[in-house]
Parts: sequence; C-alpha cells; structure tokens
Amino acid sequence: MNFKIRKALPEDFPSILEMVHALAEFEQEPDKVTNTIEQMLAEQEYFECFVGVDKKDLEIIGFCLYYFVYYTWVGKSMYLDDLYVKEAKRGMGVGSELLKTLFKTAKENNCKRLRWQVLDWNTNAIALYEKLGADIQKNWLNCDLDYETIQQLGQ
Repeated sequence: MNFKIRKALPEDFPSILEMVHALAEFEQEPDKVTNTIEQMLAEQEYFECFVGVDKKDLEIIGFCLYYFVYYTWVGKSMYLDDLYVKEAKRGMGVGSELLKTLFKTAKENNCKRLRWQVLDWNTNAIALYEKLGADIQKNWLNCDLDYETIQQLGQ
C-alpha cells in the first residue's frame, strides 16, 4: 500500500473540508456546504474522522467522518456521514481501507448498527454497499431543518 490510514488531526481539517466541497460538487449540491475550518475546530468533539494519507508526499487523499449515535430500536450505533477519496487516487483501495477501519472501530465500540446514506443515482456506490451486505432501504425519507428554520422554530 502506498498510503496509510490514521485518525484525523485538527491540522487535517483544511484538507478534509476541501474534500467535503468536492463531494458536494459530485453530489450536485455545491452551495449546501456552509461549514468552515473554524467551525470544525470549535465542534470537533462531535465527530471523529479517519484519513488516508499518501506515504510518499503525506497528502491527505481520502477521509471518512463519523459519529456515535443512539437508536432506540437497537442501541449504541455509528453514523458514517461522509466517505470520500480524491478522484486521482481512486482505485488504490483507499476507500476500502477507510471502510475496513470504520467497521473495526464500530466492532471495537460494540455498535449495534452502522448507518449511512447513498444517493439513489450513485449506482457504483450502491453496488459496493450491497456487495458488503448493506441493507439499502427504499422506504425511509430524510427530514432536514436548516439553521434558519431551527432558529425560527426554536423561539
């Protein structure tokens, strides 16, 4: 392997946020990212992250960001928010190794479920996740409130 997987450090946040923007572009939602490095630093207690690092030049080439949640039906669980590998570095196994590290972390933390989302048009990702044994549900819909709406409703 020409790369290694390690826990992300605060100094990695600029590279991670750059890849978040690239992911949003891929997902056809480039204007939806409002996060900043300063916000990530202030809120780093709420997430954990692994990065793939090129051994030669130490460039961060991929990441998976997750956090622990509690689902009433099953208990302690993990939510994978983002998994991304730079386009030029795909096919090297970085994504697979990030996932293996995530699966191992979920097991070590006795998680009862690992959940993530995939866009219904991302057929390559869907095929990979089904190959891994993921149950891709078709009957649940996302419900999101943005910051402004939360502010209004929270009065």
